[in-house]
Amino acid sequence: MRFLYALLYSILWWLALPLVLGRLWWRGRKEPGYRAHLGERLGFYGPAIGKRLTIMVHAVSVGETRAAEPLVEALLARWPGCRILLTHMTPTGRATGKALFAQHGERVIQSYLPYDTGFMVGRFLHHFTPRVCILMETEVWPNLIGACAAHGVPVALVNARLSERSLRRGRRFGGLMMEAARAITVVAAQTEADAQRIASLGAPDVAVTGSIKFDVVPPAAALATGAMLRERFAARPVLLCASTREGEEALILDAWRRLERRPPGMLLLLVPRHPQRFDEVARMVEERGLSVARRSNLPQRVEADVLLGDSMGEMFAYYAACDCAFIGGSLLPLGGQNLIEACALGKPVLVGQHTFNFLQATEEAVAAGGALRVPDADALLREAAALLDDAARRSAMGAQALAFAGHHRGATVRTVELLQRFID
Repeated sequence: MRFLYALLYSILWWLALPLVLGRLWWRGRKEPGYRAHLGERLGFYGPAIGKRLTIMVHAVSVGETRAAEPLVEALLARWPGCRILLTHMTPTGRATGKALFAQHGERVIQSYLPYDTGFMVGRFLHHFTPRVCILMETEVWPNLIGACAAHGVPVALVNARLSERSLRRGRRFGGLMMEAARAITVVAAQTEADAQRIASLGAPDVAVTGSIKFDVVPPAAALATGAMLRERFAARPVLLCASTREGEEALILDAWRRLERRPPGMLLLLVPRHPQRFDEVARMVEERGLSVARRSNLPQRVEADVLLGDSMGEMFAYYAACDCAFIGGSLLPLGGQNLIEACALGKPVLVGQHTFNFLQATEEAVAAGGALRVPDADALLREAAALLDDAARRSAMGAQALAFAGHHRGATVRTVELLQRFID
């Protein structure tokens, strides 16, 4: 039965491949990175890289790559002779990894993960020969996992999370996902609820280690950039809307225009999650009669109504530069984004109602007093304005956010301990 599931899945991949490649080329119009390294996506690589203890870490895009930073650093420190193979699915994730680990030189190499067909993943494993395959968060690729089992490569799903919504979606694929889950060697789950949901799919060895994202340390360079931005803002109070998704910016900008009372000089720092939307969001601002400045062309003094954060890899800098932060993906039913980085910098956090992808962390931050839920964009702007007008409340809420983040550190150490027996 397992063979039948894998066969049908692979046939679907091969049938879809022309459409997948066409979409990749189409996206490359706005993001040229999608047209680079196409051979890697199909399982073709350059010369052999030499035999060495290789630990594979798959981080699909920007969020997973940034979350993987503490783990990668811990692995490099624990096994000084090892090489990290960092794989991605998006060019922004690859660029983020290159920036994060440039100081390690050839100890961290990068590649796109090939499409999930037996032929392609087999070539991938034969070329790189990883000792262990580490998948970040929610990345379950049935043929990759099956090929790893056939090649004797343990598979670890770490920093793992699975919402009820994702669990229902996974069960719709029935036997395919159950077979893949059973073939995962070990799971390091973020929460007890995540662990229970993943175990219900059949994963045989599931432990609760916490979220590695709590162990991310703000880089000194990012804090320096944040201080520079703050100087350009002068004394203006700043609301950061971070990682906003399609549909949210319009709601926020319209609520901004309706806001009856705002602190003098209040600046809206708007950072869309996807870079291909930067120009679109800039047009939205201008269409509403608001002035906009861009991070890519930063003036000496930011006097515009809105600063568009049209840069990659600077989210820590944006958090450092703001007075309070709204976490995008939560005004609409998109599941929300990670609020831990904002809390780790001691910033008061606002979130919408839709945080099912990060439910426990969000609920705990709210319970700790470091975050506040808002029902809609108008409430978001009202609460932000009230916070920016009340330094004492803002300071207290920021301190509670910082304490919440500090309380949950240590997942990286627990995860490395779990992986040790497979690497040694």
